[in-house]
Amino acid sequence: MLFSSLLATAVLATSAIAGPTAAVKEERQAKKLKWFGINESGAEFGEKNFTGAYGREYIWYDLGTIDQFISQGMNMIRLNFLMERLTPNTLTAPLDKYYLGNLTAQINHITSKGAYAMIQPHNYGRFYGNIITDTAGFKTWWKNVAAVYKDNDLVVFDTNNEYHDMDQKLVFDLNQAAIDGVREAGATKQYITPEGNSWSGAWTWVSSGNAASLVNLKDPSDKLVYQMHQYLDTDGSGTSATCVSATIFRERLTVATNWLKSNKKQGVIGEFAGGNNALCIQSLQDGLKYMGQNSDVWLGAIWWAAGPWWGDYMYNMEPPSGPAWTGVLPKIKSYFV
Repeated sequence: MLFSSLLATAVLATSAIAGPTAAVKEERQAKKLKWFGINESGAEFGEKNFTGAYGREYIWYDLGTIDQFISQGMNMIRLNFLMERLTPNTLTAPLDKYYLGNLTAQINHITSKGAYAMIQPHNYGRFYGNIITDTAGFKTWWKNVAAVYKDNDLVVFDTNNEYHDMDQKLVFDLNQAAIDGVREAGATKQYITPEGNSWSGAWTWVSSGNAASLVNLKDPSDKLVYQMHQYLDTDGSGTSATCVSATIFRERLTVATNWLKSNKKQGVIGEFAGGNNALCIQSLQDGLKYMGQNSDVWLGAIWWAAGPWWGDYMYNMEPPSGPAWTGVLPKIKSYFV
């Protein structure tokens, strides 16, 4: 979709939004999660050319496709994009009006439907390929971005995608800087999802040091939701359509679940996926059932991924023909809605 048509939607306002048996009610309650969502991925493509060319190196997301996801019961769209395209050259640069216009058009469309839009810089704690050490600049980046959306309660701020191979104190400091910047911008009602080191994996949340460190994050609005990611292949990288077992999803969430409960925190699985095959679907169903049974600490899960350019990617949920759209979604959506 061309920028001109996207920008035209940027002024959209955010809109507000026979009895079953006791056994059915209990089953539905066990399965229901606050958020059911999809990662829209493509605006972060072409990382080797950070400025990039729209339509050649990166793409924004089709609003009609987003409507199809919402019609399936999804109420959380995680929007992947690059920091460098929003603030070219420096963290504290003025926001690029064109890239910002596209992002805002997406957010306004999603939230006008009553769904949540997650602002998600897909940068791994880096800026132009270098680990971000300027916490003051990172705070300013978030303050400037959050100021644009401070009055939209359906926006969720994800501090950064998958910090990895970084000093743990720096990961803490960057998360705290983001929280401080968002709140200082006047965005006091929205959720913020801090992410952890070691690719923010749920199965390594404690062993990586994230648990001991990030438990100390402070939010004056008390609306932190710790974001973790979890894939079901052997090394948890999400690079194989083969899942370890029918219970691996549940097993890899157990330690993180116990940490959330022990510390009275809440979490969200910001990325998850498995192959379009019987074993993976069984594992997905089992893990989502487990999350529903622990919905006091797990708010939801967001599938990786969709977007116009994913083609035959094994986890592609882009309608109408993505393998996860046709083969996986019909078999897991009842665990959310």
